[in-house]
Amino acid sequence: MSVVPAEVLPGGARAVQSTAPAAAELGPRARLWPALVAVYRAQLSRARVARIPLLFVATFQSVGILIMMRGVVDGGSEAEAVVAGSAVLVVAFVALNLLAQYFGQLRASGGLDHYATLPVPPAAVVLGAAGAYASFTVPGTVVTAVFGCVLFGLPLTHLWVLLAVIPLAGAALSGLGAAFGLLAPRPELATLLGQLGMSAALLLGVLPADRMPEVVRLARDLLPSTYGVEALARTFGPHPDWAFVLGDLAVCAGVGVVSLAVATWAYRRAAVR
Repeated sequence: MSVVPAEVLPGGARAVQSTAPAAAELGPRARLWPALVAVYRAQLSRARVARIPLLFVATFQSVGILIMMRGVVDGGSEAEAVVAGSAVLVVAFVALNLLAQYFGQLRASGGLDHYATLPVPPAAVVLGAAGAYASFTVPGTVVTAVFGCVLFGLPLTHLWVLLAVIPLAGAALSGLGAAFGLLAPRPELATLLGQLGMSAALLLGVLPADRMPEVVRLARDLLPSTYGVEALARTFGPHPDWAFVLGDLAVCAGVGVVSLAVATWAYRRAAVR
């Protein structure tokens, strides 16, 4: 048997190259908005059954705090702070506590590897999960706010401001909760951080600020949920100062953008490890 080099054959090199299979091209990466909607729907359907009992616990907890504080606070600005803080506490329970637990367990179980293989932007994963968890806070927050207004004799006229308070405060706290879960080295630590954050929202958001020491007030100003509480509490007066309400909501929006950006960076960092 004789071996003939491929170079001496007519068009030998070209013939060899033409038989090599072409590299398969990857599909285009999904755009942010369609990917976000897909992740949001998937998370919403996945968490609906498991999270409804926990949402009931969050609402029951806030209603119990209102009943307890009714024996201490009679009315005025202190009652406004208690009602607003108890309503926003439902958002903090879900956005901080539950979302930190979810991302902590997702990282520990290797679930981030599944999302890393999908052609979706990291921001869509974080925003979709945060939006789904924040959606569960709407019924409990509304029920708590209405019950508190009836209990303390506050007007229900401007409760429509919850349409802005819930998503903006939810975004700020969801980004923080997601960052806790993604940056914590162990799921137990993520759960601890989420519970500590919720406890801070409880102690610093529900109790009237006038009765707090100066150092505690400074810590209260650093908590993102404080500005959602202040925005809601200002609307209970007979003549709300809407400039201050919009200012508080703007702070919530700014903190939400920063915290969600940090959570997106934490997701990228955790997904490549």
